[in-house]
Amino acid sequence: MAQPHNVKRTPIRLAFGKIVREKRLALNLSQEKLAERADLHTNYVGSVERGERNIALENIYNLAAALKCSPKDLLSDLPASSSKQ
Repeated sequence: MAQPHNVKRTPIRLAFGKIVREKRLALNLSQEKLAERADLHTNYVGSVERGERNIALENIYNLAAALKCSPKDLLSDLPASSSKQ
């Protein structure tokens, strides 16, 4: 599937998505179940995991609650920010 022209898969977005996916799988949750728990759309959760979203702060908190972790746990291993993003 071709990537839309407006999607930027930056290292930070990719790393965040990987952390979300790992935590979701550790809880044996489907994307659908995680989306339901976080009050998000399933497609949105998939795009977060693929690193296609510049996710809103409220959604980070919603995902953390649904994954039974702290928002800090979702952000702790992200690469350093770059001003080129």
